[in-house]
Amino acid sequence: MKKLFLTLSLILIFSVFFTGIALAQDTAPSDDEVNAIAKQLYCPVCENTPLDVCPTEACRQWRELIRDMLAEGKTEQEIKDYFVANYGARVLSEPPRTGFNWFVYIVPPVLILIGAYILFNSFRAWTKPRVAESGAGRGKEAKPSAGDDEYIKRLEEELKKRK
Repeated sequence: MKKLFLTLSLILIFSVFFTGIALAQDTAPSDDEVNAIAKQLYCPVCENTPLDVCPTEACRQWRELIRDMLAEGKTEQEIKDYFVANYGARVLSEPPRTGFNWFVYIVPPVLILIGAYILFNSFRAWTKPRVAESGAGRGKEAKPSAGDDEYIKRLEEELKKRK
C-alpha cells in the first residue's frame, strides 16, 4: 500500500513539474482561410480572374497580404474594404448592393419572369385550336368592282391576242 501511495505521489509530482506551459496555438491563418477571402476578390491586374487562382506574382503578394491581415486580427469585411479602397469596387466578386448596382440583382429575375410569361402565352396560343369561321363568305362570290371589271376585260383581250 505504501508503494502504491509512493508511486502515485511521484507520478503526481512529476506531472506537475514536468508539464510544459501550454502555449496558444499558432495564429498564422491557414491557406483555406486565406483562399476563402481571396475567392471573393478579383485580381486588379488580370481581367475576370479570382484572386485565389490567379498565377501572377502580384496575386501571390496580395494573398500574402490577406494572410498578414488575418494574422493581425482583421475581419473579412475589413480586408475587403481595404482592397476596395485601394483598387475600387471592381475587385469584388459580388458588387455592393447600393445605388445603381441594385439593377444587377433586380433586372435578371424580372427579365426571366417576363420571358416565362411570354413563353407561356405563346405555348398556350400554339396549342389552342383555331376556330373556323362561320359560313359567311361561302357560296357567294363577291362581285368585282368596276375597276376590277375593267382590268379583267383588258386581261382577257391580251390573252386572246396571244392565241
